[in-house]
Amino acid sequence: MISKLDLYKIFSKVATSESFSQAAKELYMTQPAVSQAIMQLEKDLNTRLFNRTPKGASLTNEGSLLFEYVNSAMNLLRTGEEKILEFQNLTAGELKIGVGDTISRYFLLPYLEAFHNKYPNIKFTIVNGTTLELCSILKSGEVDISICNLPIDDSSLEVRPCFEIQDTFVYGERFAEILVQPISLQELVKFPLIFLETKSNSRKYVEDYMISKGIKIAPEFELGSHDLLLQFAKINLGIACVTKEFSQEYLSKGLLYEVQLLEGIPRRSIGVCNIKSVSLSPAATKFVELLEHKQK
Repeated sequence: MISKLDLYKIFSKVATSESFSQAAKELYMTQPAVSQAIMQLEKDLNTRLFNRTPKGASLTNEGSLLFEYVNSAMNLLRTGEEKILEFQNLTAGELKIGVGDTISRYFLLPYLEAFHNKYPNIKFTIVNGTTLELCSILKSGEVDISICNLPIDDSSLEVRPCFEIQDTFVYGERFAEILVQPISLQELVKFPLIFLETKSNSRKYVEDYMISKGIKIAPEFELGSHDLLLQFAKINLGIACVTKEFSQEYLSKGLLYEVQLLEGIPRRSIGVCNIKSVSLSPAATKFVELLEHKQK
């Protein structure tokens, strides 16, 4: 008798290929066997999963909902199989990392270089996204670890802070004479502000802190990248909220100036995240060890 796991494997293959016959070819099964398996699964779940047409098969609404979970489960299973097959001495394997563009550029690159020099046969796959997106793909099994802006409140994830950062505000020549003296956050919000978009964890952290002080913000510009924040501030479109450690090139060259706040924003961290219930691969373990060692 075919197992429930096999039924879901067949379901996943039909869903991705949108064809019973194509799924049968890829699974080395007969088309009637594939059809029978889908009928059995639909019977077990008491719902229709596919719309059958002469041109193929498409998921019903219920089928689409189920596929999200089945696809995540299959990804986790494949990840588990890959980890078992990896050589313990790291002479082969793959390391899949989720990370944002800014952290990748200003923080991660030296670690990638050091790891590659030590383990040249390990293949890197880098997936970009916001912290929210990275947590989601991490839990779906698409990456081994994610390097995110903290804080993250998710009990299913293990989070290791690895690098402290400071949120600050910067400005260009237009505001140089006005901002020569330290100012309060209450005074700062009277200026045109430039922030990251609302789905950014960095934006949320700063905004939540300011709200806790009774200060609401209404940015003139909401942008999708840290580099754009620096560029917009440089051409005097407003005062940008940035990460100080990732803005040193502009500050050291005098292209931008840092606002002197009477009360600074509390420091936070960048951290490495992984699923608590899933063991790290040998490659991921060594990479995390490298990050932690470099920070000591």
